[in-house]
Amino acid sequence: MVKLTYRGICAPVFTVFNTDLSVNTAIIPKYAKFLADNGVDGVLVHGTTGEGMAMTVAERKTVVEQWVKAVKTTKQHLMLQVGGCPLPDVLELTRHAEKVGVDSLLCLPELYFKPATSKELIHYLKIVGEAAPKTPLLYYHIPVWTGVNINMGKCMNEIVGQVPTFQGIKYTSNDLDGALAALKANNGKYAVFLGADTLMASAFAMGFDSVIATTLNIVPQYAVKIRDAIKNNNVTEARKLQLQLNEMCDIITKNGNWVPTMKAAMTSLTEFNVGSARPPQMNLTVEHIEEMKRSLKTIM
Repeated sequence: MVKLTYRGICAPVFTVFNTDLSVNTAIIPKYAKFLADNGVDGVLVHGTTGEGMAMTVAERKTVVEQWVKAVKTTKQHLMLQVGGCPLPDVLELTRHAEKVGVDSLLCLPELYFKPATSKELIHYLKIVGEAAPKTPLLYYHIPVWTGVNINMGKCMNEIVGQVPTFQGIKYTSNDLDGALAALKANNGKYAVFLGADTLMASAFAMGFDSVIATTLNIVPQYAVKIRDAIKNNNVTEARKLQLQLNEMCDIITKNGNWVPTMKAAMTSLTEFNVGSARPPQMNLTVEHIEEMKRSLKTIM
């Protein structure tokens, strides 16, 4: 029986593109070690932050193969997002993932012929799950990007027994009531990874034990300290850290969209140059990057 035992602090890692937009995998071993050394015990490859949906199947395979090698040293959990492309490609990526030995799979819904009901979504996930029968499968709920806003609590109760490999979801939404309903589904047996950087303190206080957040790449200590503060019943400290992190997010994203601005922030604040976002996403100007750096210095 397939079982996902991993719960923890998981970074949705960036994909590094060279100036000619080709993929750069040389950074991966050092990148993985940096995250592990800072308390990040899991990585998600090819999520929204990782721009998997903007990459070819061959590129996605190459990148995940290098992460598989890296986490053998760091002992991090490796989750791979396989959706965001035509079903034949999803299934090819899924089979490849199981072959190379990823620890778990995450899958977006079909993005053009969108599922409108739990039944339709479960049908899709069943097809994907059958392509990797030995690997835990999670669904990627991110309605602001996909336009698919199915009630996750209801869906996760309905899916019980229908998709043998299904083990939970990544819940990227500011709707904490919906997230809590998902957490309680199937008597709390499924994993729910919160995907909202700005709500970690509230979520941990409500009983969540896992998070996948972009800022873990840039300032991983914040999520770790927020989680630990809640564990130690230090709500005041957790709130203080969360407000600081939220202010950082506001500054970083002031002049652009999430992925290009977060990539610029990582390049600016860490030793890693993760390059630009792949078009059609628009990257920050030099002036906006300098403005971001100056503003961040005032609060860090």
